[in-house]
Amino acid sequence: MKSVMIVDDSEADQYLAQDVIEQFDPNIEIHQAFDGKEALEKLSVLDPQPDVIFLDINMPRMNGHEFLEVYSQWENHSKVVIMLTSSDQDYDKEKSKAHNTVINYFIKPLQLEALKSIVPLV
Repeated sequence: MKSVMIVDDSEADQYLAQDVIEQFDPNIEIHQAFDGKEALEKLSVLDPQPDVIFLDINMPRMNGHEFLEVYSQWENHSKVVIMLTSSDQDYDKEKSKAHNTVINYFIKPLQLEALKSIVPLV
């Protein structure tokens, strides 16, 4: 895993996720966006795309579900999206996992063990 993007409107949650990723491997490049719209703007110019996108659901302007609707249509997109959210609702889990790029669903905050579990999938 060489690069990731964290998409979350909470600065505190951004910081916590970044801290865990840096503990795991300080060489991973971390991109940040504070809502789905900003993420799409940044991803449209990133080449290569991040290996993993950590995506919150509840955000202003464009939430995680809206982001997935747009992003999953792109030809050149990250193959791995991890939902990283405070929502433990079955509806959100099912709606997220309906996208073939979503491989897992974690409840915040990101834990080191959860991060380690996705490495073989990247």
